[in-house]
Amino acid sequence: MQWTSVLAIYLLFWVMSAFIVMPFGIRTHREAGEELIPGQADSAPSNFRPGRVAIRATVLAAVLCAIFYANYVNGWITASDINFMEPPEEIVKEQIWMREGGAD
Repeated sequence: MQWTSVLAIYLLFWVMSAFIVMPFGIRTHREAGEELIPGQADSAPSNFRPGRVAIRATVLAAVLCAIFYANYVNGWITASDINFMEPPEEIVKEQIWMREGGAD
């Protein structure tokens, strides 16, 4: 796999990870006991720290990308393992056998 492919996959994992870790540790003004500014949404965060979200997303994305790359190298799970549209060959043979009167 080329390094540019690994980078693109890492960036995809990073964006996904950022959305996953973003709500952790966030508190609204009511939860923090602070006053709302007139016109402010009740759900607006009072302690949003984008740097902390970026660090958490970076770590999670690195772990996920490492697992993905290890799977790519070792072939633990392949596309044929998760192909649910085409049944395995053993099931197809059994269905043909049943249609030809094998159940009699």
